[in-house]
Amino acid sequence: MLSREKGQTLFCGATPLFCGESRAVRDCMRNSALLNLPSPRRRLPLRPAMPTGGYWQRQCGFALLLFVAAPLREFGPWTALWTTPCILGASILIAWGAESAQFFVAQGFALAMLAWMQTLPEFAVEAVLAWHQQRALLLANLTGALRLLIGIGWPMIYFIAALFHRRRTGEPLRAIRLDPAHSVEVAGLTLPLCYVLFIWWKASLTLWDSVVLIALYFAYLIVLMKLPPEGHEGIGNLETVPRAIVTAPRGLRTLAIAACFMAGGSLIYFTAEPFLGSLIAIATAVGIPSFLMIQWLAPVISEFPELASTFYFARQDDEAPVALMNITSSNINQWTLLVAMLPVILSLGAGKPSVINFDEAQQMELLITAGQSVVALVFLLRMELRWWQALALFVTFIAGFVFSALGNRNDWVGYTSSHIRHWIVLLYFSYAAIQLLWNLIRWRKPPAVRSLIETWQAHMTPR
Repeated sequence: MLSREKGQTLFCGATPLFCGESRAVRDCMRNSALLNLPSPRRRLPLRPAMPTGGYWQRQCGFALLLFVAAPLREFGPWTALWTTPCILGASILIAWGAESAQFFVAQGFALAMLAWMQTLPEFAVEAVLAWHQQRALLLANLTGALRLLIGIGWPMIYFIAALFHRRRTGEPLRAIRLDPAHSVEVAGLTLPLCYVLFIWWKASLTLWDSVVLIALYFAYLIVLMKLPPEGHEGIGNLETVPRAIVTAPRGLRTLAIAACFMAGGSLIYFTAEPFLGSLIAIATAVGIPSFLMIQWLAPVISEFPELASTFYFARQDDEAPVALMNITSSNINQWTLLVAMLPVILSLGAGKPSVINFDEAQQMELLITAGQSVVALVFLLRMELRWWQALALFVTFIAGFVFSALGNRNDWVGYTSSHIRHWIVLLYFSYAAIQLLWNLIRWRKPPAVRSLIETWQAHMTPR
């Protein structure tokens, strides 16, 4: 046995050992001879090793691994002073480009593209979190943005439309009624929600789930592309910049739309990570969880241009359904492409296929968000949105927001808040189940199903 003492450094075989007595040296030499290892006293000739192809491959792979595994950089709270205007400006530029481009393709397809472009900041924030392996924060921006769009966006559209309708006619607006072609968006939201509930049930998100969700989104796009263009209706309701782009000559119009997309995308690319880091720094300085900061503050900033654009649509009775479908298309994009992106970017950042396993808190956030979307979907099955439905979405959103912030406390307030959130989830799914069961008992197809069949026969069936 070799004793570890201060003294000489002995290389027994290939392992450096510390010993201070000759007896230890003799024992090591005897063991080396038995194991047919080179003697520690014998110096082997050294030759300079030349790097081989395999060596450089290993070094490049190690460098790449260090790059992809780099942690999220730290930024100070004051970084938000310049990143927030940049994110807001990028969202506005992208919204201008998307609103201008929507008049030259089918309305449903245009709404899908408009919604995808307007939610690009959410994609950027989630991509930064997934790339830097921030698993605990992955659902923060996703769930906050989805609940904000339905809980604030839908009621805002109804009440703005009702306000301007009363000013024009002096009568109350009973409901926002959708066009028959909008049944495609209703169907496009149904299948992803069913699959998201399956993801919640198994408490994991894999690359195979990404394949399914992407396939659902492209099937939705294929159907939308078969719908006819709507022409140039509604150009007068656009803001000044998109209206100027739409009415410009073709070459200048194309250049302006491309410039909006490129400038907005560049701003998002260079400011997404500093913006996210500044939110985490603010949360640390204020003493609130980073999850809550990213869940609610980031979507408010990034969704502002989209909510502002719906204001212009909602002022006209005939454009209010378009505003509602714009928000619905954003929900479809985020439930499919954004959710599918998470394990893909996470795997690229880790350098190997990765699975996202949800803990109990993340499952709760996913379930309450899915429950809100399910209730919104049940409302749309009647191809209309009434005042009490808009009010119910707003009230439950506010309740979920307040009790989500209070649920992290370790006292009776936190205990009560967590239970109230469970009751909100139970309310969501109970109402949806009762409505669906009532339709089955009466053996009546919901108006959305009948409209979808008519739209399919009119535009999808070969003649």
